[in-house]
Amino acid sequence: MRRAGERAETRALPVYGAGDLEVPFVIRGMSEELERETAWEPHSHPTHELLWNQRGASTATIDSRVWTITPSLGLWIPAGTLHTGYAGAGTWYRTAHFGVHAIEPIAEEPVAVQITPLLRLLLDRLAEPELAEESRALTERMVLDVLKPADACLIVQAPQGRLLRPIVEALDRDPADARTLGEWAEALGVSPRTITRAFHAETELSFSQWQAAIRAQRAVMLLAEGMPVEEVAERVGYASASAFGAAFRRTTGWTPSRFR
Repeated sequence: MRRAGERAETRALPVYGAGDLEVPFVIRGMSEELERETAWEPHSHPTHELLWNQRGASTATIDSRVWTITPSLGLWIPAGTLHTGYAGAGTWYRTAHFGVHAIEPIAEEPVAVQITPLLRLLLDRLAEPELAEESRALTERMVLDVLKPADACLIVQAPQGRLLRPIVEALDRDPADARTLGEWAEALGVSPRTITRAFHAETELSFSQWQAAIRAQRAVMLLAEGMPVEEVAERVGYASASAFGAAFRRTTGWTPSRFR
């Protein structure tokens, strides 16, 4: 949900359909260490894309879904899928592009991918410039063999309706905003039940569940920057590190220390 600030670099990339460009490779990667926070405008690739980070956390937005990407949790984006991206300063992001002519996609929709030590090792090997053709082909086959959707993901559905827009914008600016459902209902001139119904209709979550997901997503970004757990807890609206840890684990399945 985090948006780039005024000083962020904004990058524009082309919009391609799946297979619009023929590519002479099966898998080809790239990486970049960002000196500034960076936002990517809507774009799509003629190839399937796997995104993950060597360092830090980032997000990709597809339709109204915001996916969090970390060193251990990547994102598979099928060819031709329109998406935007955001990464903070200091993030070291990596991508691998897969030729649509050469592989069967692991999923027809975007899915999280667990970046296991083995998968990371294989992708690192493909980045070696002097890798022999036979070794490259073998490594590519091994990547395709171990590349699987993850059991869990960090994803938040962003409500688009006008009624919930003030809540979404407020928590995007400050996830520690402590206003309750009743206080928001009074501010918006509706009943708490109306807000609850709107959240269920747009996100399949209650207000409190959605708020916890937003806070967890922002916490991941801060933890990836190296911020102490106690400070992260305060920044995202929890009275103590223990309360934050319990909520983070309920939402993500991990403790903050395990994630770090």
